[in-house]
Amino acid sequence: MWIKEKDIYKILAIFLLSHLIVWTIVPSVTNKNLPLDVIEALAWGSNLEWGYNKHPPLSAWSVELFYLIFRNQDWAYYFLSQIFVIFSFFIIFKISENFFEKKSYSLISVLLLEGIYFYNFTTPEFNVNVCQLPFFALTVYFFWKGIKNNKNISWLLFGVFAALGVLSKYLFIYLLITLDFYLIYLILKKRIDFKFLSSLFSFAIILVPHIVWLFDNNFTTIFYALERTESIDQNFLEKHFLNSLIFLGKQIGILLPFFLMCFLITPKIIKKIIYSDEKFIFLFFITVFPIALTFLTSLFMGIKIRTMWMTPFYLFIGIFFVYIFKNEIILKNLKNFAIVFIILFIFSPFTYSYISLKESNKRTDYPGKKISQTIQEKWDSNFKNEIVLVSGDEWFAGNLSYHLKGRPKWDNILEENSKISFKDINGGFIITVGDDNNDIIALSSICNGLFFKLENQGFCLVGLKK
Repeated sequence: MWIKEKDIYKILAIFLLSHLIVWTIVPSVTNKNLPLDVIEALAWGSNLEWGYNKHPPLSAWSVELFYLIFRNQDWAYYFLSQIFVIFSFFIIFKISENFFEKKSYSLISVLLLEGIYFYNFTTPEFNVNVCQLPFFALTVYFFWKGIKNNKNISWLLFGVFAALGVLSKYLFIYLLITLDFYLIYLILKKRIDFKFLSSLFSFAIILVPHIVWLFDNNFTTIFYALERTESIDQNFLEKHFLNSLIFLGKQIGILLPFFLMCFLITPKIIKKIIYSDEKFIFLFFITVFPIALTFLTSLFMGIKIRTMWMTPFYLFIGIFFVYIFKNEIILKNLKNFAIVFIILFIFSPFTYSYISLKESNKRTDYPGKKISQTIQEKWDSNFKNEIVLVSGDEWFAGNLSYHLKGRPKWDNILEENSKISFKDINGGFIITVGDDNNDIIALSSICNGLFFKLENQGFCLVGLKK
């Protein structure tokens, strides 16, 4: 028998809390070190700016806020990631209430997302993709409210969350393009006035500082995003067809568990879709259109789309499919759906744990804490001032910044675009390079302090000697 309507919120709360607890505890117990993207964000966050060399600032700001509260407790950053995930689930539930009379359908729309590994297996690594999730959901939520009630507050909040989404990752613009097309559709149908333009006010106010930062830093994040597409050295066929077909194949593979769960909701083939249904049209726009735009970008521009970039794009797919099948769903026959959901809910963290414990050469196996303790001991034994800065790439130096006493700031002063030079540093500092023996040799030749090697890394410690 399916859950009673009056218990839906209770079941939703149990699911969200269970997801939060499981995906906070599992990586906290099985990982020795925080993932790469979290360490990078912590490195950037030690210097609060309106942008960084790879991404807009919001992911770095988020982890820095948690660092101020929890310091270098690894579990806190897994917890942060899950807060973003379950809050997004809750907003998806609230959006779905505008499309279904039965709360049961809203619950199913959220539970279906557990069949997509973007929302479980990959979530322990808080990154720009996870950071987008709540803003993706909130932007659509207030966009829909703005359409329905046409109040300035709804449109202003739409602009706020749209801007925060862009400050999470530039790919968020694909959602905004989709919503712009939908607005054009409404204007052509004469179903909306131009009150929505008020959203541009709040959108611009939040984004202007970042745009100024982009000009001041030669659009470094834009160029990094283009480099990540890896389309420069590919031939025409590979660029325009192979990349897009690989992208399409990966999306189908990722969605197989989701499609299985949908099939268990109702094995019947839909007889007819009412394409004039306004709710269907809206859901089609926010679900299918961004994915289609991404595919077309890959096809016509020859861009390689990385799988993880699609993380927020499937948030509404549960609502979309349930809305299509809603007249065919028999709630009392959903036992098999519940069984598969529970299996997936258990299997995903079990698999994560197995891989984390079995494999030993992952980033999360890096002995960051142990190395930092050794560095701190050497520093305390040789120098009397505090470490104020660590330099090197975001991974090696970022781990030092995270683990060392006093949380020294991070900056890669050896890079050409660094705003800091040796003469600007007022205090002790550490430079580290790793993996490349030539870099280690080069560092030893320029180090005017204490140099030594540890774990295939070179370290140069410069401070006031005791």
